[in-house]
Amino acid sequence: MRTFIQLALMTLMLGTVVVTNSAIADELRTSHLLPIDASVDSLRHGQTVGVLYSENTVDNLSYLERYHAMAQNGARDALDGRIRQAFVNSSDPELAIDWLMSSLQGAFLSVTVYSSLDDLVQAHPDVVVMLDTHNQLLTPRNDQVEARFIARFYDANLQYIAKAEGSVHKQVPSVWVHDQAAPEIAAQIEQQRDVQLDALKQFDASLKALVRAG
Repeated sequence: MRTFIQLALMTLMLGTVVVTNSAIADELRTSHLLPIDASVDSLRHGQTVGVLYSENTVDNLSYLERYHAMAQNGARDALDGRIRQAFVNSSDPELAIDWLMSSLQGAFLSVTVYSSLDDLVQAHPDVVVMLDTHNQLLTPRNDQVEARFIARFYDANLQYIAKAEGSVHKQVPSVWVHDQAAPEIAAQIEQQRDVQLDALKQFDASLKALVRAG
């Protein structure tokens, strides 16, 4: 009963966390990156890369930060430590971005994130990457966990080349029930992190295939 009451408190908190999504196509239009096909052969390890975060990515990071902060700070003395830590571990807002940047840095000579397209164009990187991320985590109204990561590549003339991506979707059994013990609940919540890691591994394989093809 105590575990259920604890989860009820977390329900109230996570119920206030929402995610907003913006269409990738709209981001491309507003950034003037037109999807005109160039050759995948133009991707090589020795190139410099400039990265832009899509509006979707900025929104997604904000969503993860709110979820993570709620897990860390909400109902601190009322929630079982194992359950709280599972929420915290599985909502790390830096996990995906750090992994994606590391993947790109391993594939190219140098990788720099820019705050605007104008700044990026002035820097003249060999390749432009529009990085788009999406996460959906557990809430009392949602048992669908999703992680999707896409890097769209453009040449120096902002012509579209190709994309690397990883995507995993999973339904997690409801944790908001009466008859589960804390360790079982924590293990189910941790699946959120596993979904992210599986999608990131897919992204790695996709990126390596692109650069190998180039």
